[in-house]
Amino acid sequence: MSSEPRAGAASGAEPILQLAGVNKRFGGHVVLNDVSFSLAPGEIVGLVGPNGSGKTTTINVISGLYRADAGSITFAGQPVHQVPMHKLARLGINRTFQVPKNFRDMTARENIEVAAHFGHAQQQVDVDAILRDIDLLTQADKLAGALTVNQQKLLDLGRALATGPKLLLVDEIGAGLNPAELGGIAELLLKLAQRGISLIVVEHLMAFLNNITARVIVLGAGRMLFEGTLDAASRDPEVVAAFIGG
Repeated sequence: MSSEPRAGAASGAEPILQLAGVNKRFGGHVVLNDVSFSLAPGEIVGLVGPNGSGKTTTINVISGLYRADAGSITFAGQPVHQVPMHKLARLGINRTFQVPKNFRDMTARENIEVAAHFGHAQQQVDVDAILRDIDLLTQADKLAGALTVNQQKLLDLGRALATGPKLLLVDEIGAGLNPAELGGIAELLLKLAQRGISLIVVEHLMAFLNNITARVIVLGAGRMLFEGTLDAASRDPEVVAAFIGG
């Protein structure tokens, strides 16, 4: 595990992302209810909660996969809650998925090249540098479908990096990985934050989150229950009740 410090908000930095009163419903079911928080440049925040609490829906709304029914989302000072997903990627918001969305019949390099071509319009993309970051340079010519689970997750992350994000939404990247693999991903996420990329990390693995961030947001039944450190969250009665169903 890296000895680098966990990523937190830069003192006095203007938020790169702000959610204010965000609501989302599907039919009569309220999935998000008045969700409001902000994120600083280069900050990592963990988004946690029981299954069905609204974590993935939150990043789906931020990334433009879903449109919020109420409230506002501001990115780099610009309202973006009405902007479609492909345009958000070009503005600097991208994401990974619980199940990687790689092109399985393309090589790792081709996956990065395709993402760079369709998602990036601002500067030349150094594909080798991205492959090196995600530790797949020696696997560059291997088909994505032949990679290990960990490598496919890293490739999904690399595809997002190829679009030059300022904000990266990471959805359950640690699921099914061993401690060494988790340590490698933690080091990579910290490195990205040091480069100024902001990250929202949805995760169930609390020890993993504790290694990369000092701040978490806890959701329960679509509303914010807590915002602060993991240690403080573990002692909060409402958070404890949400996780054990009390």
